[in-house]
Amino acid sequence: MKNNLIKTFILAALLTGGLASCKKELNRNPINTATADVVYSTAVGYKEALAKVYGAYALTGSTGSSSSDLGGIDAGTSDFLRLYWNAQELPTDEAICAWGDVGLHDFHDMNWTSSNTFLNGLYTRCVYQITVANSFIAQSTDDKLASRGITGADADNVRHYRAEARFLRAYQYWVLMDLFASPPFVDENSPIGKVYPTQISRADLFAYVESELKAIDASLVAPRANEYGRADQAADWALLSRLYLNAEVYLGSGKGRYTDAATYAAKVIGSGYTLNTSYANLFKGDNNLNNPETILSINYDGVNSQTYGGTTFLINSCLNSALNPAAYGVASGGWGGNRAVSTLPATIFGDYSGNTDKRAMFAGPKITNDDESTFTDGLAVVKFTNMTSAGVAAASPNGVFCSTDFPIFRLAEMYLTYSEALLRGGTGTAGSALQYFNLIRTRAYGNTSGNVSSITLNDILNERGREFYFEAARRTDLIRFGLFNSSSYVWPWKGGVIAGKGVESFRTIYPIPAPDLSANPNLKQNTGY
Repeated sequence: MKNNLIKTFILAALLTGGLASCKKELNRNPINTATADVVYSTAVGYKEALAKVYGAYALTGSTGSSSSDLGGIDAGTSDFLRLYWNAQELPTDEAICAWGDVGLHDFHDMNWTSSNTFLNGLYTRCVYQITVANSFIAQSTDDKLASRGITGADADNVRHYRAEARFLRAYQYWVLMDLFASPPFVDENSPIGKVYPTQISRADLFAYVESELKAIDASLVAPRANEYGRADQAADWALLSRLYLNAEVYLGSGKGRYTDAATYAAKVIGSGYTLNTSYANLFKGDNNLNNPETILSINYDGVNSQTYGGTTFLINSCLNSALNPAAYGVASGGWGGNRAVSTLPATIFGDYSGNTDKRAMFAGPKITNDDESTFTDGLAVVKFTNMTSAGVAAASPNGVFCSTDFPIFRLAEMYLTYSEALLRGGTGTAGSALQYFNLIRTRAYGNTSGNVSSITLNDILNERGREFYFEAARRTDLIRFGLFNSSSYVWPWKGGVIAGKGVESFRTIYPIPAPDLSANPNLKQNTGY
């Protein structure tokens, strides 16, 4: 077992496994009335139920890797990270997949429709996680605590748990807003039953996420004071900073919130998190240990929280047998799927073969992507590994499942957010913006040889590519920089042609999945679909 949170959410899965609904309607409660008073009868029960909210991010279902909380999609592909990673990386200049699953090549070709199985799965997973959070939030009011005799320090702890559940719900609504713009909306006060949720506008959802994050600030524990893998105030500030940095995308041109983005990034920077001295160690099988940089992670345990999604997917999909998977901690793994688009090593990193930037972690003989369906057409990305910092494989009973945690927020993002926000007109300290940029460069090169004396927005975009490649951030970045659908910046197979081409502007937002559109008369499809 890696840590207390994983222990707790495994126990929670066992306790509540039969209570989780696989329905995707938002106005459902995954714990029925008869069992709620049992599950929430003690402070320990509340923590186990909170672990179920967190566990929904890491597990596909309650009874192992072959189970899923969702219907209509293979269990192995139904976890949050695998679906989110596909949507954020495959339509970009960073990643391309060789597999022929129906709908998968639609991402890189940028011709997806509202019937895409992976988009439907991602949307459904987000809705499910909001549903689980809503249930916990509804059961953790002060009135509920009092009625169950939970008082004093126990009640205070549950109030912290409630704030964490509200944070996770706000994060999930941010994901839906970023990807789908205007999803259906419910909260813990919405009626349960045969009521169709109404659709919320992107602007109203922005305001809701902002207000929730500000409302829970004082109820979250101080930065670095929570268990690893649980949200603290710094996670709250990090999401606010990310929200504000993308405000012009969500609200429209001229409605930027760059000073706010810089302000909240600075709060995180001053909160006690520090850069990990080793970039590579951020992505290893023991990255839960001695890691001062990761603010919030999705936690995995190759023995006790097995899934074919998460970092098990991310590590195995980037290897094949020729790359000796055992050297990356997966002796029986290597699925030969995802690899780098040539722009990642050649353009974002520059001639990586002669580059002393330690973040360039590639393997394989061929850089070009002549064939979408050939794994060896493109360099393998070996950034994530199931090896520990001591050079041994982390827990993996079958040589496939991985114990590497995935960072949702880490300090380096806040450094670059601060720098970008100032370049876009936000108020702050220009000297700090350059200093933060160079701190990241110093770690990357191991010395100051890569440091610069000035920075531009293009420098920021390239640095974000080097720092966060394959971390499910690139689509959002390219949209903010106006390059996602543009014909002025192309990469191999963008738009479905080998030379790359621009695509329709509506592709910056994904469609509301056809099944939910058909089931809910209150929903209106996004423009272009």
